[in-house]
Amino acid sequence: MSRPVRIAIAAATVAATLVPPLAAAHAQAPGVTASASAYKGLPDGTKTAKSLVIGVDGTRYDKLLKADAPNIKALAAGGMTATSNLYANPLSPTVSGPGWSTIATGVWPDKHGVKDNTFAGSHYDAYPDMATRLETATPAASTLVAASWNPVADTIFSSRTDLRIPESENDVKTASDAADYLAHGNPDSTFLHFDEVDEAGHSSGGGSQAYLDAIHQADALVRQVVNAVRSRPTYAQENWLIVLTTDHGHTDAGGHGGNTAAERQTFVIADGSGFTPGSTRYDVKLVDIAPTVLKHEGVVINPAWGLDGKPIDEITPDAFDTRRGALQTRTDETGIPAATKGYTRQPPAGWSIDNSAMPTGGVTEWRGWSFATDEFWTAAQLGQGRETNVRARNVFAVADSDEWDDKAHGTGPFDSTLVSPVYQLHGAATAALSYASNYVVDGPQTGDVHISFDGGAPQLVKSYRSNSNTVEHLTVQVPAGATTAQLRFRYTGTNSAFWTVDQVVLQP
Repeated sequence: MSRPVRIAIAAATVAATLVPPLAAAHAQAPGVTASASAYKGLPDGTKTAKSLVIGVDGTRYDKLLKADAPNIKALAAGGMTATSNLYANPLSPTVSGPGWSTIATGVWPDKHGVKDNTFAGSHYDAYPDMATRLETATPAASTLVAASWNPVADTIFSSRTDLRIPESENDVKTASDAADYLAHGNPDSTFLHFDEVDEAGHSSGGGSQAYLDAIHQADALVRQVVNAVRSRPTYAQENWLIVLTTDHGHTDAGGHGGNTAAERQTFVIADGSGFTPGSTRYDVKLVDIAPTVLKHEGVVINPAWGLDGKPIDEITPDAFDTRRGALQTRTDETGIPAATKGYTRQPPAGWSIDNSAMPTGGVTEWRGWSFATDEFWTAAQLGQGRETNVRARNVFAVADSDEWDDKAHGTGPFDSTLVSPVYQLHGAATAALSYASNYVVDGPQTGDVHISFDGGAPQLVKSYRSNSNTVEHLTVQVPAGATTAQLRFRYTGTNSAFWTVDQVVLQP
């Protein structure tokens, strides 16, 4: 379900860069005691490392590029931009409750549990928001949330946040309140949510001039809050991270919740130390925002938290990502846009594909293991679960018996094996194997991971026979005296579904 259409607030004063201080303080979060060092109910921060996350609801990246949005584009020019795609059903529809929960918690909907805007089934106790984690790690930190869509402030972010301001669908007030606190108070971590781009999408459509105008208006609000940060008398001594993002896109006609490319569009813009000005990445996703903010604020990420995201500076390309420059346009597929480059059957250096058991024929793109991007592979056929492949990054390996079977082929099932490079073991008694894996069943199929030592017989490490979407962390026993290891990912299927594998690491 999507949120109901609301009437947008007139933005005649949007272009203002700073506004006078508020006349009255907002209510404090439970447990917060006002002190002489508090500003209008917000405790004084303690850190020089500070963060500002700005969420602009329902903003399509392709339309942002076309819009008159010089301030957002200036942030991108000064830092990093990463585009990626959301999940879709059956993981979750592309609506705000799951989207903002994913951004705030750093985990995907199959962990935080939010599947719609009722928030039924949420697991915020196990996967709390980034402000709650910061307050838990550093109780003296000052945290602020101001949101035009009230559930962001009063449901997704918990009462551990020092000050939460639900603004009741008023972006101008969200910006003015936030600018006041940023300029005159001392928050360490601030989260803002603007809503009126999404409203324009609902009322006029993502392909309309009104939608572009709403992005322009949001851009002026971004200028207002960023200028407030930069006007701080202590700004030169502070280390600011500014992130701008969105929770979903919109169809041209208006609306979201489905699995089209326009609805699944998301982006992350990050401006701060460590980000190369004007840089572009394809391996950063919404779940990476929370851990990036937490690390910036000095919080050590505990693996026991089970976050799906990583601090951006810890995300490294894998071997499959090196194939991006070799990606091709479609060959046999007809549903994928003709200009989209997104697949190759040629493996990266050190990797190989054993197709000796594959029948001849079938759809060329998917004859055996291939390497693909999300925008290419999911477009092959919407609504068959490919949109759940959220734990892969950039280019990933995919074996898809369902799509391969759409063209005549020789007798027998899809049967292909992806073979890794040879890894050195350096005398270790065990090896740690990790990889992102999304295994979806829709008929007869098998998925098996084998390891061989010093060229010996393959030994089974892991079998898949039912749906599984995770990052595996496995410990492999190394035989005494073994010096090398090699992995094999074998998938078989008879017009079934698929298996994706990414970020394969074997370390002694």
